[in-house]
Amino acid sequence: MAGQRVGYVRVSALDQNTIRQLAGVEVDRVFEDKASGKNQNRPELEEMIKFVRDGDTVLVHSMDRLARNLDDLRLIVRRLTAKKVRVEFVKEQLTFTGDDNAMANLLLNVMGAFAEFERSLIRERQREGIALAKKRGVYRGRTASLDTVRAAELREKAAAGVPKSVLAREFGISRETVYVYLRAKA
Repeated sequence: MAGQRVGYVRVSALDQNTIRQLAGVEVDRVFEDKASGKNQNRPELEEMIKFVRDGDTVLVHSMDRLARNLDDLRLIVRRLTAKKVRVEFVKEQLTFTGDDNAMANLLLNVMGAFAEFERSLIRERQREGIALAKKRGVYRGRTASLDTVRAAELREKAAAGVPKSVLAREFGISRETVYVYLRAKA
């Protein structure tokens, strides 16, 4: 009996491209994470690992969608193949079963290392670009959620004992942002 074909995609809030990642690939179920691939703390990834069983196939668009560093990539692939699950990377045209030979392991490590290297280069270029923009005075970071008048109003209400969650809803910001404004004054 053939197992299920399960798709895993990781999308950002800005680029919800689930259809493109698994274009032309038929799957029985899709697990879609919107969390960053920088670590393994991704709810849908964990759910998928719990869901799959012996004989299933996990399809991933590319290695960098599954993990952003080599250690995590190897660990996730090992976790899946230990459950007798095939892992297929569509873009790289690589498949891992747990019974892999030395060449398959080499390819996993080399391709994973390239993905990690590429991510590092992107982050380095981004930092350089931000530094140059700051020098030119065109990069100011994120705009404040509240202007000075609204921030002062928030602090007054907090000092009067209004609960932080109520303030967050009233001002249209998160509770953590409420605390940021309160710490900024102190």
